[in-house]
Amino acid sequence: MPKSGDETVMKMMNEDETVMQTMNEDETVMNENETEMEMEMKKEILKKTLCTDGVHSWCSRAGFAWTNYKASHDCWLHPRPRVAFDPLDPFGNITIKWDVISWTADGYVATVTMNNFQMYRHIMSPGWTLGWNWAKKEVIWSMVGAQTTEQGDCSKFKGGNQPHCCKRNPVVVDLLPGVPYNQQISNCCKGGVVSSWGQDPSAAVSAFQVSVGLSGTTNKTVKLPKNFTLLAPGPGYTCGPATIVPSTVYLTPDRRRKTQALMTWNVTCTYSQFLVSRHPRCCVSFSSFYNQTITPCPSCSCGCQNKDKCIKSDSKKLSMVGINTPRKDNEPLLQCTHHMCPIRVHWHVKQNYKDYWRVKMAVTNFNYRLNYTQWTLVAQHPNLNNVTQVFSFDYKPLVPYESINDTGMFYGMKFYNDLLMEAGPTGNVQSEVLMQKDKNTFTFKQGWAFPRKVYFNGEECKLPPPEEYPSLPNSATPRNPS
Repeated sequence: MPKSGDETVMKMMNEDETVMQTMNEDETVMNENETEMEMEMKKEILKKTLCTDGVHSWCSRAGFAWTNYKASHDCWLHPRPRVAFDPLDPFGNITIKWDVISWTADGYVATVTMNNFQMYRHIMSPGWTLGWNWAKKEVIWSMVGAQTTEQGDCSKFKGGNQPHCCKRNPVVVDLLPGVPYNQQISNCCKGGVVSSWGQDPSAAVSAFQVSVGLSGTTNKTVKLPKNFTLLAPGPGYTCGPATIVPSTVYLTPDRRRKTQALMTWNVTCTYSQFLVSRHPRCCVSFSSFYNQTITPCPSCSCGCQNKDKCIKSDSKKLSMVGINTPRKDNEPLLQCTHHMCPIRVHWHVKQNYKDYWRVKMAVTNFNYRLNYTQWTLVAQHPNLNNVTQVFSFDYKPLVPYESINDTGMFYGMKFYNDLLMEAGPTGNVQSEVLMQKDKNTFTFKQGWAFPRKVYFNGEECKLPPPEEYPSLPNSATPRNPS
């Protein structure tokens, strides 16, 4: 039986070179641009070697496998390489929970709850689409709070009582706001739009109720659905198998009595940017008060495959009716730029004071067919541990690793600038950040004033190469800051 603590980790790391080699070679887990800080983050997770039966979910959320030893019920962790690992949100996922709340004559009624545990990646309009395959010949008799996109062939059912869906692989979508009350349940009917956990935990959930037939009527005869898929709204999510977990416990409205589901299983879905596109979907440019040179986004940052379909900013086509109408395939209509990205983030080092320094950020939309609701902007910079004030954006520090506080999430103020309009004169949002200096680390040399990573809506943006960052003039003499 393995020993606990750091001794176990060191032994595992020395003996199992294959795992570490995979982490080093697989760019989906650690790419070539990974910093030493991210290496330390992963080592910190690796040191957490013990967990009990009650927190096995922590192991899976962190991207680790666990082994249960019958004698001690301890588990040891080892990295399980996966393309969905995000060092800035290592525990982020979407968990889909099925709670069987009652048995019927030929099946069960279940409440399906989708929780978005991702800190800064939400589900935009037109919303989520959930699919799966039945293990037997189940049918859906009825649904509340959602609907399947197709009914399928229900011809074998005679009479007026037709199932809602007879397909072996149903596809479910959320209902739109404003449906009759008898078709609603709690947390449903938002058009599939789900907030990120970091922005609004109360809105980071979606739910519906489903009545399943021909499925079995006991815990032993019910077979779990399989091959789950999630579009949110496009590709990028990979879902694991359904896993039976302890039944969900509910409190009655007076909070004096507990009831529990008859059966519960979970499905965990994780996101990978590489499954969506081999190119980024946003880029970053830099400028500063101490250098007149503006460092633009790298050329073709987001790929130039759509260069022949873009529209110039002064094109007469922009006056055509319906030019801003989204297409069913969500194909963008981009403004012609050298970077060909739908989103550009600009970071400008604006001012230097005695004890503080100021940064201006601007997010510009170059997509004529899409506006961004509840957008998020994440930046990683060592001085974000001393944010004094953020102007015109909401801000929340992200601290997935207790000992490191260098990442923050910026997002729009509700009803003010939480909507980033489509490309054009109003297609941008701006903010300024005031940070207190740490005299032991602060410098304008070697690009220190610029972020290490930038994400927009959960997508990592392309940064310029470090050698092109605005630099201090060689002949510059130090000035006393104002």
